[in-house]
Amino acid sequence: MARTPKIVLLTLAVSAALVGCGKNETPATDSAASTAAPATPAAAATEYKLDDSKLPAYNAFHPSDLDTSLDACNAFGDYVNSKWLAANEIPADRTSWGAFTILDERSVAVQHQLAEQVAAVKNPSGIEKIVGDFWATGMDEAKINAQGIEPIKADLAAIDALQSKDAVADFLRSSAAKGENVLFGFGPEADFKNSSMNMAYASQGGLGLPDTTYYTDAKNADKLKAYQAHVAKVLELSGVAAADAAKQADDVVKFETRLAKASKSSVELSRDVSLYYNPVTLADADKLTPNFSWTKFFEAQGVAAPEKFSLAIPSFHQEVSKALGDTDPSVWRAYLRFHTVDGASPYLADAFVDENYAFYGKTLNGQKEQKPRWKRVLGTIENDAGDAFGQLYVKVAFSPEAKAKMEELVKNLAAALKERIQGLTWMSDETKAKAIAKWETFTPKIGYPDKWRDWNGLTTGRDSYLGNVRAANAFNYKWSLSKIGKPVDKTEWGMTPQTVNAYYNPLQNEIVFPAAILQPPFFDPKADDALNYGGIGAVIGHEMTHGYDDQGSRFGPTGNFENWWNAADTKNFSGLTGKLVKQFDGYKVDGQAVNGKLTLGENIADLGGVATAYDALQKASAGKEDPKIDGFTRDQRFYFNWATVWRTKYTPENAKVRLATDPHAPAQFRAMGAPSNLPTFAAAFQCKAGSPMVRAGDQQVVIW
Repeated sequence: MARTPKIVLLTLAVSAALVGCGKNETPATDSAASTAAPATPAAAATEYKLDDSKLPAYNAFHPSDLDTSLDACNAFGDYVNSKWLAANEIPADRTSWGAFTILDERSVAVQHQLAEQVAAVKNPSGIEKIVGDFWATGMDEAKINAQGIEPIKADLAAIDALQSKDAVADFLRSSAAKGENVLFGFGPEADFKNSSMNMAYASQGGLGLPDTTYYTDAKNADKLKAYQAHVAKVLELSGVAAADAAKQADDVVKFETRLAKASKSSVELSRDVSLYYNPVTLADADKLTPNFSWTKFFEAQGVAAPEKFSLAIPSFHQEVSKALGDTDPSVWRAYLRFHTVDGASPYLADAFVDENYAFYGKTLNGQKEQKPRWKRVLGTIENDAGDAFGQLYVKVAFSPEAKAKMEELVKNLAAALKERIQGLTWMSDETKAKAIAKWETFTPKIGYPDKWRDWNGLTTGRDSYLGNVRAANAFNYKWSLSKIGKPVDKTEWGMTPQTVNAYYNPLQNEIVFPAAILQPPFFDPKADDALNYGGIGAVIGHEMTHGYDDQGSRFGPTGNFENWWNAADTKNFSGLTGKLVKQFDGYKVDGQAVNGKLTLGENIADLGGVATAYDALQKASAGKEDPKIDGFTRDQRFYFNWATVWRTKYTPENAKVRLATDPHAPAQFRAMGAPSNLPTFAAAFQCKAGSPMVRAGDQQVVIW
């Protein structure tokens, strides 16, 4: 999949996804929104079929997984998962391996079969033509290699011609208009104060490394040095002499370090959603950044001048403006040349692809082998036309029975959450009433959109892989900008159906579960209730609880950014969440502590999600005899599957990246963290007071 400079945009950034998706954070080009289409998967001229025998097996819980030499009350995650983790290696083309990635591998295998069938269709049209063209051109390695750097020569010539700050600013505007803004994010999102209407948001960006700390912390000096070498190599591949490339790489890294110091870190952004919202007029924005006219920028994007737009992280944009005034154009040329080539590298000849993998895959994340071309091409389709492909995916990979069962689970989890809110002892009746008002407006979305996005207007062909990518970038960008100043389309999705993930969107107060996650170990219509409630049930509860985590709780029932808490309740909530921060600060990976503050929102959601799912299971099982499957009680199997969901191992390099940037705690601690705070876990496994998995008194945290 393509790599872009680190761009932080509101879209889904404030939506607490269940796990890190690894999606490019570019302006709203990946949402599966709709303008017009049927409420069922789109009709296709060809009937597609899957060969299930060629799909990877599911990784569902089995009693043989348990390491009975261990004590469940000491380290529950190890008790459930250590045998599996010891027996399974991370595939060479992956940087992690576990329940999520195994399901992703299955989703990709489904897409592989579909793509080959779609590309073989004679005289295709509509979404079939788009998917087929991407697949055919992406798989034509010989043609791509023969073209070399030719597909971006015109872009490099335009960059070489930049001789002044005004010329650089013009280039930034014109490249952004084609969906190729390397410096900052720009796109639509609901207005924080009027969530029924879209407004424009501009955000920070422009960094090639995962977080600001990679530029400023001494512990990351080796990665910064490796990045500089990568910049030099990419510049050499683009035609710059070795000595000049080394000098330019030094300039690029110093320039990005300057941007990083004016940017917010992952921790800051994850724990203060208000940073995204800074409404200003164009006139005020122009005064703030005198060397970069926002009035001209909006004109260049074809967006009508708004009354206001959100200039998020103004310190970043001020620094960009200063850099336009005081930085030699040669440095800008080097920076823009590098990012233009680097961003296009996945779609160019093998030398570019290999260098891209060598740094971002191997050096930064510990990936031992590059993904095969077919997986990389499917990643491109997902990134650029994922919704179109999703319309074909759900026709063969998602059943009406699964959707009906999910709807029942969501209903039961919602009822359990309401009871938990009503039973809180630390919250006043006044704030409870408002929490229930928010609960009443939750909107669940299951499987795939009720309406599909219209892809008419995207022109693809079989001549150029990069040409198709850029056509889609421009098309998606213009489509996203068309939403600015218009009512929010609440049928939109922020993930494709083939994505193994889930999310909560606070601006729409919605919980979303794509089809691809609705499989074992998360969900199996044929499995017993204990497994389903411990898997997808806890995921449902997790996403609902995001509406009440430290950031989701800052949005009201309509999705507006508002304070609906009284002062005493806010203080109580802060005290409880502070204790949870300390709990996760105490976990370590190879001696490096987990960041409890960075991961707070997800940890709150896990705690509430598991507790709510357990309550829902008890209600669903009321009056029913415990079947004690394989000798284990219903409650034990519930917790077994919760731990199975977090059965994951990482490369050491990827673990370090995640510790610095991922708002989700490492999986092994998610398996243990929430259960250790729940008396129902201790009861299920007859844990004694003082056991590591039993937190009591001041050590125990119960929030929602």
